[in-house]
Amino acid sequence: MATNLVVRNVEPEVAQALKEAAARHGRSAEAEHREILRVALSRPARRTFKDVLASMPDVGTDEDFNFRQG
Repeated sequence: MATNLVVRNVEPEVAQALKEAAARHGRSAEAEHREILRVALSRPARRTFKDVLASMPDVGTDEDFNFRQG
């Protein structure tokens, strides 16, 4: 279900940049605004720490990671 959204007090420079971007992409300023919001808010889910660790390459041996004094 679509929702209407009103943005007030936008600086003239920002409004002009939106219109120019819309023209470059061949769409209305309203469609450009929707696309900007969609892209900005549709970020991929964050990876867990476990997933990040699991994705690291398996290099070296356990001895490479032993603490050496002095």
